[in-house]
Amino acid sequence: MADVGELKIGLAFDKGKFKASQDSVEKDTKSWGSKIGGLAMGAGKAVAAGAAAVAGAASAAVVKITKDAVASFAEYQQLVGGVETLFKDSADRVMDYAQKAYKTAGLSANQYMNTVTSFSASLLQGLGNDTKKAAEYGNRAVIDMADNANKMGTDISLIQNAYQGFAKQNYTMLDNLKLGYGGTKTEMERLLKDAEALTGKKYDVSNFADITEAIHVIQENMGIAGTTAKEAETTISGSLNMVKASWQNVLNAMADPDQDINKLLDELVNSFGTFAKNILPTITKTVGSIGKMIQHLAPVIGEELPKMIMEVG
Repeated sequence: MADVGELKIGLAFDKGKFKASQDSVEKDTKSWGSKIGGLAMGAGKAVAAGAAAVAGAASAAVVKITKDAVASFAEYQQLVGGVETLFKDSADRVMDYAQKAYKTAGLSANQYMNTVTSFSASLLQGLGNDTKKAAEYGNRAVIDMADNANKMGTDISLIQNAYQGFAKQNYTMLDNLKLGYGGTKTEMERLLKDAEALTGKKYDVSNFADITEAIHVIQENMGIAGTTAKEAETTISGSLNMVKASWQNVLNAMADPDQDINKLLDELVNSFGTFAKNILPTITKTVGSIGKMIQHLAPVIGEELPKMIMEVG
């Protein structure tokens, strides 16, 4: 049993150890507190920097959208002026077709108006300046262009160039349509005769309106007509074109107080929904295929990899 002296010495010793331990804890606490405080300050700065970056990106996006909307609407105003000049009392009909073109032709209103006005003068001439008929013929021609591009895989700009050539009685780009006719006047006359055999109607090669109608007859007979609207509903590329065109229409409405932006936003949302519906099964199947590929390759890789490492070593 320890005597009183030993007890005093032990207590004094333990008290000294406790004091030293207490000092150490206080020191460590202050040190960790300083570190945690530093980390918190660093995290705070990082969060602030991240928030600033997000705000900067959002601001830049707003600036770009505003710039795009103003530029798009400026073009829109010019194109509307052209439509009104050419189609006069039937301009509203053309504008209605232009607003629906995102679905019927995969084109924005601007693209539609730009296309239809490029050959409208010749169309009106061939129809005796009947603006109502010209609006109908023009709409059908633009949809035929889009259908041809979607079905035959030709860039639509090449088809637009071909139609503009036909309006000037230049048939060298007829083969751009890939309908089985060469780029000559004789071949265009053959196309008109083939259309006549299908409809019983006589077509005049010097009349641009007749040419557009004959091309429609041939494309309808070949199963090309109507493919753009169908692909907009059922294919990835078709629905993506619809999304792009409807977004362009929304940009116009952002800067135009006379347009119904809510309606155009609904069209954009519906277009995106169609696109998502078309693309999601493909993504799901692709991911599943990748999983199956890895599953089949894993045993082979597991067997061959050690050999490869040994050979390299």
